[in-house]
Amino acid sequence: MSNVDGSPLTVYVVDDDTAVLKSLCALLLAHGYQAIACQSAEEFLSVHDADAKACMLLDLRMPGMSGLELQAHLNDLGAKIPIIVVTGHGDVPVAVRAMKAGAIDFIEKPTPEDQLLTSLAMANEILNGRITRAVPAELVSVRLGKLTEREREVLDLLVIGKINKEIAEHLGVSQRTVEIHRARVREKMGARGIADLIRMLS
Repeated sequence: MSNVDGSPLTVYVVDDDTAVLKSLCALLLAHGYQAIACQSAEEFLSVHDADAKACMLLDLRMPGMSGLELQAHLNDLGAKIPIIVVTGHGDVPVAVRAMKAGAIDFIEKPTPEDQLLTSLAMANEILNGRITRAVPAELVSVRLGKLTEREREVLDLLVIGKINKEIAEHLGVSQRTVEIHRARVREKMGARGIADLIRMLS
């Protein structure tokens, strides 16, 4: 994947797990990206070129400065780097916080290759000004109006990081029923997944 000038898109991979770091960088290189491995937020800050078009794959739980703290620091600096959060399943509520702070997507480990490449393509489109990060508020409002009361309840619980089992217990329904509602919510909201829904409601 390249920038409009033909140069390969730079992707900073920030993760303290060496095996994850090597795996992600190998995948990126195989698909034509320039990968820069960073084992900590501090290492990223020491090598980051603020003038270069780049995006970031960011782990949330790291020794020292956490992923959320790094994101907040970059926001304070006014950095325009698109951030894709890569997180463990138990950290979905934290990933929701990252999305609300401006991350463009989050992906649960182990990282599905197709989802990662889709997210990176979106980051590249943002960097090159071909898409914006947000769905217009008026359109979101129209889509929300199509939801049933129960679908809206499911949506509200999803975007605060609740998993299917927790939503089912809260609403007194089966997990299968929650899955059906989730599918309908995604369809009516025009969302690929939870990350899109969080963006729309942030």
